[in-house]
Amino acid sequence: MDTWINFREHGRSRSRRLRICGQLNPRVSIFPEYESYDAVGLAELVRAGQIGAAELLEAAIERCERRNPLVNAVVHAFHDRARGTLAEDRRNGPLYGVPFLLKDVGAHYGGEPTGYACRLFDGFVAERDTTLVRRYRQAGLVIFGKTNTPELALAVTTEPEVTGPTLNPWNPEFSPGGSSGGAAAAVAAGMVPAAHGSDGGGSIRIPASLCGLVGLKPTRGRVPTGPDRAEGWAGMAQNHVITRSVRDSAAFLDAVEGPEPGDPHHPPAHHGSWMETLQKPAGALRVALVQDSFNGAPVDPDVIEVVRDTARLCEELGHQVEEARCPLSPEQLHNCATLILSAHVNADIQARCEALGREFRRQDVSYVTWRMARAGAEASASEYAAAMDHIHYIGRRMGEFSDQYDVILSPTTAAPAPRLGEIDMETEDLKGYMQVTNRYTAFTQLLNVTGQPAISLPLGRSSKGLPIGVQLAAAQGGEGLLFGLAARLEQARPWTGLCPAYGGPS
Repeated sequence: MDTWINFREHGRSRSRRLRICGQLNPRVSIFPEYESYDAVGLAELVRAGQIGAAELLEAAIERCERRNPLVNAVVHAFHDRARGTLAEDRRNGPLYGVPFLLKDVGAHYGGEPTGYACRLFDGFVAERDTTLVRRYRQAGLVIFGKTNTPELALAVTTEPEVTGPTLNPWNPEFSPGGSSGGAAAAVAAGMVPAAHGSDGGGSIRIPASLCGLVGLKPTRGRVPTGPDRAEGWAGMAQNHVITRSVRDSAAFLDAVEGPEPGDPHHPPAHHGSWMETLQKPAGALRVALVQDSFNGAPVDPDVIEVVRDTARLCEELGHQVEEARCPLSPEQLHNCATLILSAHVNADIQARCEALGREFRRQDVSYVTWRMARAGAEASASEYAAAMDHIHYIGRRMGEFSDQYDVILSPTTAAPAPRLGEIDMETEDLKGYMQVTNRYTAFTQLLNVTGQPAISLPLGRSSKGLPIGVQLAAAQGGEGLLFGLAARLEQARPWTGLCPAYGGPS
C-alpha cells in the first residue's frame, strides 16, 4: 500500500508516525472511501446519484469529531446549520455537496462568530456573508466549521493562546505552519478535501508546503474580498483554498473568481475555464530555478535537494531550466511590507476598539502583535506612502524579471516545519523571532508584494520525513501556466495518498 512507502524511507521516525496514523484514521462507519476522493470527485459522485450530500456531510462531521481533538484544526463548528443549508443552497453548483471549512479570519459567514484567534475579537459576529463566502455557497459547498489561525493571521505557525496550537498531522511535535495552519491540518487529516485559506505573506503556501498539500495564491484581485473591504493589506493578501489535488485548486478558482464593481485591482482577463488549462499542452517552458532566498535567510540542504530534483523533473518533461537569481537584494525588500502590514494591523485594532467603545490595551493581544500595532501607529503618512511607492518599484522589477521566464521555480519555504513552540508570539526577542520567521517567508512574501500568482506543490520530504513544498510562480495573470505545469508534475510524481493522516479507506 503506497501510504506506508514513505515510512519505510524514514525509519527512525516510523513508529511514532504509525501511531499517529492509527489515531487519526480509526475505522469509520460513514462512507469509508471518503478520503479517496478530492472535492471534484466527491461532487461528481453526488451529481451521479452515487451518494447523497447529506451522507457526505455526516462523513466529514464524523471524521472531524474523531480527529480534531488530536490536531485542533477546527475551532468553531456549526453542524446543525450545515445540515439545514443542504435544503436551501443551490443543487446545481459545480461543487454541490462537498463539505467545506472556512478560515476563522476574514471570511465572514453571516450569523457565525469570527474570532481571529484574538481576545479583542471575542464576541464578534458577522452580520452578512463576505462575497467570497456567498460564492462558495452558490457553488454548492456545505460549510460546517471554521479553522484555527494564529492571532490576526500574523504568524507562520498556528499556536494562538486563545484557541490553542494546531498540530501537524504528519508529526504532532511540529507545526502545520500558518497562518492557514488549521485549514492545512484539516485537509491533511482527511476531514475535508479542501479548505479556505488566505495568504498575505505566504499563509496559504507555507502550511500547504509543511503539510504536504497544494496551495495557490492567485493573482492580486482575482478573488474578491468585498463587500466590506476592497483589498487586504494594501493588496498583498489574497484568498483561495488548500487542497490535495491541482484540479481542485483550479475548480475552486473557476467557482469564485471575478471582480466586484469598484474593485481597485483587475487582473489580466482569463477566457475559458481554469480546469481546461490542466489539459492544455504548455510546450517547452522557460523555467528560472531560484535557490537563494529572496530575503537572505539560509536554505536547508533538504529543501535545496527537493527543488533541484524538481528542476530535473521539469527538464525530463521537456522544459528549459536555467539557474537564476532574484533581481532584488534582501536590503531592497526589507521593511516596506512590514511597515504597511503594521499600519493595517493598527487600523483594524483601532476599528475594533472603537466598536467596543474602549481603548486598546496591552493584554488584548500578544507581544508581537502589540509591537506591530504600535509601529503602525507611530508610522507617518509620508512613510506609508514611501513604502507603497517602494513595493510598486519591486513589482516592476519582478515584472521585468518575469518577462524573461515563463515560470519561476523555487522552494516554498527555506526549511521544513518548525517544532511547536519554536516561534512564540509572546517573545520579546523580536530579532530572533524575525530570524526564524524569515525562513518561512523567504520565498513567499515577495510574491505578495508583487501580486503575482504562485502555487506550492508537495514534491519532497525532509530527512525526518516531513513534507517539503516546491513553489511555482508566474507573471500576473499566469495561473493557467502554473496549473498546466503543476498538473504535469502531479501526473509524473503523484502525491495523492501519501499523507500519513489518512491511510486510504478504513
